[in-house]
Amino acid sequence: MSQQVVETQPTETSRLLARYGPWAVVTGASEGIGRELARQLAAAGLNLVVVARRSEPLEQLAEEARRVHGVEVRVVPADLSKPAGTAEVVAMAGDLSVGLLVAAAGFGTAGSFVNGELQQELELIDVNCRAVAALAHHFGGRFAQQERGGLVLFSSLVAFQGVPRSANYAASKAYVQSFAEALRVELAPHGVDVVASAPGPVASGFARRARMRLGMTASPEEVARGTLAALGRHGTVRPGLLSKVLGWSLALLPRWGRVRTMGLIMRGMTSHLASELPASATANRLAGPRPTK
Repeated sequence: MSQQVVETQPTETSRLLARYGPWAVVTGASEGIGRELARQLAAAGLNLVVVARRSEPLEQLAEEARRVHGVEVRVVPADLSKPAGTAEVVAMAGDLSVGLLVAAAGFGTAGSFVNGELQQELELIDVNCRAVAALAHHFGGRFAQQERGGLVLFSSLVAFQGVPRSANYAASKAYVQSFAEALRVELAPHGVDVVASAPGPVASGFARRARMRLGMTASPEEVARGTLAALGRHGTVRPGLLSKVLGWSLALLPRWGRVRTMGLIMRGMTSHLASELPASATANRLAGPRPTK
C-alpha cells in the first residue's frame, strides 16, 4: 500500500517570518493601524523597531510584544517631520537584519486649505511624503542588495482623486500611491515586495486629530490583517469590506464626479468646523494638536 505524501502550505505567520524577518521597522506604531501592524508582526515572530513621536505608548507596546510573543523590540521616539527623525530610525536599525519596512506614520488635516495653518500643512507633507521617500530609499536599497524584503506604504481611499476640504492630505496620499506602484515594478527583479494599502475610514486616533466626524469605519485590526495578507501577492489592497465597497462605488464615476462626491462626503464630516473658520488664513490649526505618530 503506497503512502500518500501531503504537502502543507505555510501558515501566514510563518510566511511573514520566513520572507520578511527577522526584523521589521514599523513607523506610526503608537496607535491605530501602525500599532496593530506591529502587534500582528510580533505575533508572527518578527522582532520590531517601533517608531513614533511619543515614547510612552511605544514602551507599552514593546513590553507587551516581549512578554506575549518573546520578540526583541527597539523603541525609537522620533519626529518624522524632521530629517533628523528619519536619520534616527536608520541609525537604530543599522546593525539589524531588517527585512520589512511598514511606513504607517502619517496625519491629516480637515477643512479649507487656505484657512489652515501653513506650517502644519508643510509638516503633513514632510511626514506623509518626505519621510516615506527617505525611509523607502534607505531600506529599499538594503532589501535590493540582500535580494529579499518588503515595503508596506500607506495610501488611502482619498488617493485616487482630489478631495475638497482634505486637499493636502489627499494629495499626499496620491503621492504614496503612485510611488508604491512604481517601486513595485522597480524592485520586483531584486526580490523586494511592495504593497500600497488604501483603507477607507478607520476607527483610530486619526479622525480625532483631524477633527472629523466619521460614520461607518473599519477596525485597525481588519486593516492590518488585510494589508499583511496582500504583501507579496498584490500591488494595491483596499483592506476591509468598507473600503472595497466605497472604492467600487467611486470607480463607476468619472474623475470629476469622484472629486465632487468626495467633496460632499468631506463636507458632511467637517460641517461642524464651518463656524470655526478664522478670518485670517493662518489663525487656527484645523487638525488639533501636532501629529503623535
